[in-house]
Amino acid sequence: MRLQTELLIDGEWRPSRGGSRIEVTNPYDSSVICDIAEARGQDVDDAVAAAAQAFPKWRALPAMARGGLLLKLAAMIEEHADELAALESLDTGHPIRDARHLDVPRTAAVFRYFGGMADKFEGRVIPAYPGFLSYVDNEPIGVVGQIVPWNFPLMFTSWKMAPALAAGNCVVLKPSELTPLSTLRIGELMMEAGFPRGVVNIVPGFGQEAGQRIAEHPGVGKVAFTGSTATGRRIVEASSGNLKKIQLELGGKGPNIIFKDANLQDAVNGSAWAIFHNQGQACIAGSRIIVHEDIADAFIARFTELAASIRLGDPSDPDTEMGPVTSRPHQERVLQYCAYAVEDGGEILTGGRAPDGDLAKGFFVEPTVVRAAPDDRVCQDEVFGPFVSVTTFRTDEEALEIANNTIYGLGSGLWTEDLRRAHRFAREIHAGMVWINCYKVVHPGSPFGGVGESGYGREMGFDVMREYTHTKSVWVNYGADIEPYYVR
Repeated sequence: MRLQTELLIDGEWRPSRGGSRIEVTNPYDSSVICDIAEARGQDVDDAVAAAAQAFPKWRALPAMARGGLLLKLAAMIEEHADELAALESLDTGHPIRDARHLDVPRTAAVFRYFGGMADKFEGRVIPAYPGFLSYVDNEPIGVVGQIVPWNFPLMFTSWKMAPALAAGNCVVLKPSELTPLSTLRIGELMMEAGFPRGVVNIVPGFGQEAGQRIAEHPGVGKVAFTGSTATGRRIVEASSGNLKKIQLELGGKGPNIIFKDANLQDAVNGSAWAIFHNQGQACIAGSRIIVHEDIADAFIARFTELAASIRLGDPSDPDTEMGPVTSRPHQERVLQYCAYAVEDGGEILTGGRAPDGDLAKGFFVEPTVVRAAPDDRVCQDEVFGPFVSVTTFRTDEEALEIANNTIYGLGSGLWTEDLRRAHRFAREIHAGMVWINCYKVVHPGSPFGGVGESGYGREMGFDVMREYTHTKSVWVNYGADIEPYYVR
């Protein structure tokens, strides 16, 4: 498999100015896949300058033409689906079946959706005063900085790039130094598709260097970031120099409530998907199961049995259901929370360790279920791994109190056959997204984002197009009399 390992700046693939490189590791066996160019501050400056130079022509390009390039890219992604899936699986540890049947199709779908959106994001006319035409235009911001996390690099590249480009912006995107390879391959496909020089720039590097420079750069008009809440705060601070627009999709601690009238097997299966897909490395993961005490024993018995049966293994094997977490430090962090669960008086019901044997050389953590109290660390901190806590409740009021007992507010779920209860909880749960009798369903047209310390702004749909534009009001006098008091 041929790998792109350089920086994309002004339409050319080049090494970093300082010549520094970063090793990219295979999380399955801890081997080195390759090394890539490390973007430093000067490289980011070059990328911003290229984007600024490209912006006037890209903005002036008819929206249908911008959309056409995105549609072409979507088709090319589908043509290269097997290659992209293999690359994503190698770099991240995603099971190949997930990468091929979820990550790649969703990536193509997002580029296709916003390719179609480009010439349909309309302004509007305000019914104002006689003799005046008042209309509202949506103007692209200019140069947009985008920082993509390591957990879903392929999909998040599309989530960030597609709407920004459709709206007429140019982008400087930093993928994670841990998982840059699929994003770099998308960059190659974009160049093949015919995107003009400088419109798209890709600068993998470390957050404290490349990410910091993007956040503070005076030539960047907006920063869109997905990642940890702590890093989000630092980006807000760094962005204050030119008061750039900020969009943050941060941490989560998703409550997943199982009421006693729920379809038990559906709730078990859906809850497993909510937490164990992608090794639990998802901001929207249903990492806190809150189950009614009357059905708790039955639910826990089935759920732990399912968790213990999940097949860990080589991500490239189609039979593998769960791969490794993405890095050794992250594996150690998840295992540390297994120790915290016991320290705080909780009980590990299954998992709680790294597997033995051949898998020991990789960054694996067994699917872990712990019984814990709502205020325990494992119920408050984002663990971001195949790790879920189980807490019981007696009344609806208690369930809602436990669900809202965190600083986060991103994803949430509930399982019930009571329609009135479902709608009431959907309104009262402190979260940007609520799934009822399902979990982690996403679509390019449905807004995605959080409240509280899960960030602000939205991905997807018309909402994200507004995130990537400025609103301008225009007034035209086509026949009104103007007689201010000072006219002589």
